[in-house]
Amino acid sequence: MKRVLIYVHGKCGNAEEAKHYMPLFPYFDIKGFDYKSNTPWEAKEEFKAFFEPLSKEYDRVILIANSIGAYFSMCAGVDKYIQKAYFISPIVDMEKLIRDMMLWANVTEDELKEKGVIHTAFGEDLSREYLSYVISHPVEWNVPTEILYGGRDNLTSFDTITSFAKRHNAGLTVMEDGEHWFHTEEQMLFLDEWINNKIKTVPLCNDK
Repeated sequence: MKRVLIYVHGKCGNAEEAKHYMPLFPYFDIKGFDYKSNTPWEAKEEFKAFFEPLSKEYDRVILIANSIGAYFSMCAGVDKYIQKAYFISPIVDMEKLIRDMMLWANVTEDELKEKGVIHTAFGEDLSREYLSYVISHPVEWNVPTEILYGGRDNLTSFDTITSFAKRHNAGLTVMEDGEHWFHTEEQMLFLDEWINNKIKTVPLCNDK
């Protein structure tokens, strides 16, 4: 059986981060996806073009996706190519996140509609086109999924992640001291233990 793990990084991440998962999945080929998309409609095309050929080459495709990489994966409709997913600090409700950022920037929907794009002091551009797309294209996801969430995540609330997990019958693990970006030694050890525990609980089709 040919197996591949695809790693999809978050914002400001890179495909090289995929190497971290090699010891955790020794019986898988590991591929980092260095996508260029900045919007869900761009991701829909780019992600499909990447995942579809791999689904034909490999018998089993596992996804590890981080932050907005998880959101783009869900928006892209690639769930039919994937047998198992691990999400790390996923963005699961983009409309709520955009509206939260509008509050942080003191921007009303009328102002956004009038200007189209508004630059914010915290470095994110608010886009009426992006918000409209998100509203009209709700996420659909039909893959057995495990989620790792940091208790101090500043982008996604606990209620939001819990609601998503319940709707999609996904497993949810919380690291109370975890942040949106898992990067410290303690956080990465927790992440590795989380994956190892999930693999032991639900073996990946007798991967040995």
